[in-house]
Amino acid sequence: MKIKITGSSGFVGKNLSDYLTNYSFLVDKISLRNLNWKNDFTADAIIHLAGKAHDTKGTSDALEYFKVNTDLTEELFNAFLKSDIQDFIYFSSVKAVADDVSEILYEDVKPNPKTPYGKSKLKAEDYILSKQLPEGKRVFIIRPCMIHGPGNKGNLNLLFNVVKKGIPYPLASFHNERSFLGIDNLNYLIKEIINNKEIPSGVYNFADDDFLSTNDIVSIISFVLNKKNKSIAIPKNIIKSIGKLGDFIKLPLNSETIQKLTENYRVSNKKIKSAIGIEKLPHTPEKGLEKTIKSFIEK
Repeated sequence: MKIKITGSSGFVGKNLSDYLTNYSFLVDKISLRNLNWKNDFTADAIIHLAGKAHDTKGTSDALEYFKVNTDLTEELFNAFLKSDIQDFIYFSSVKAVADDVSEILYEDVKPNPKTPYGKSKLKAEDYILSKQLPEGKRVFIIRPCMIHGPGNKGNLNLLFNVVKKGIPYPLASFHNERSFLGIDNLNYLIKEIINNKEIPSGVYNFADDDFLSTNDIVSIISFVLNKKNKSIAIPKNIIKSIGKLGDFIKLPLNSETIQKLTENYRVSNKKIKSAIGIEKLPHTPEKGLEKTIKSFIEK
């Protein structure tokens, strides 16, 4: 089975390409920067990973998100509709619908993205969903939460360095619950979608089975590093005051950092598991994070 993949040079693209190749799929890596990408547009499925990632520093031009995440996706999808390719798998993001999640995020949530990144992803989703699919074709809009895996530190880098340096984690008085997605579970889900033609088109959240708190993550990092967990539970009102001071004198521990480390962001994966017909994903979030953290040490 031949699979076309855009964005194959990125973290997810590299891992997914290797994984599918190991399962005897023929992976064709294409670049949308190459003006000739339409010349050989034949495959069984196309996985669209290419895009402009979320800029947490907020320095990117908003229009650039729409040029890359929206316009290129529309062009690729139009080519798919005219082709003989059966499956189109588009990697969107949970940020396309929600920057904050007070309860649990399901696929039917009313979208309310607040960033150019999220808005550009949602606009691409809307375009895809607005088109009539020819018979025999399937379309999947994937909304992954925070993806991690060996070699990809991402937002885990801050906590990893805190524990590695022996600095006490000061926010243990806050208990939150967050969803993560290990790269091994992501690869497994994509393989199942491609292989199982009974899975219907639609929007699907991708997340590990269980939620983890930031305190859980600190514990996992401490365990992997074989270091004592030095977390301390400073009262919340004191932490919030420190955060306001950090806003004023530009400290690393400011209100935004505290918010990111202590907020809830829970994502349901029940829809995709039901479609596949499984109760549990093959890899637990704890084991996935352990594997990721171990890779930081080995580098």
